[in-house]
Amino acid sequence: MNLALIYILAAVLASAVGQLVLKKGMGGMGVLTLDAGHLGGILTRIMTNPYVLLGLAIYACGTLFWLVALSRVDLSYAYPFVSLSYVVMLVASWLLLNEQISLLRIAGSAVVLLGVLLISRS
Repeated sequence: MNLALIYILAAVLASAVGQLVLKKGMGGMGVLTLDAGHLGGILTRIMTNPYVLLGLAIYACGTLFWLVALSRVDLSYAYPFVSLSYVVMLVASWLLLNEQISLLRIAGSAVVLLGVLLISRS
């Protein structure tokens, strides 16, 4: 496996983990609605939530890996790997968040995996 692919996969994984941590932080806040009268308070709650801050930091680390990967390979090669985050999130949502996953979602993820496999061979 070449180094660029390792960077790409690290970026995808960090993105997925960052999203899971963001979900944890936002899930504890209840349902939010953006309106002008409460925008300042909502932003303060979001930006002082430790899970949100951690999730953003993890996401930023993933972005660093992504930028390094882009310095090594064509965007047309690298970008389809981002779709792996859909598969990672499907599995993580099922395992960690106890979400119900339909057969149609599983089939869609299989198609995504096949597509990434084909692109990785190019």
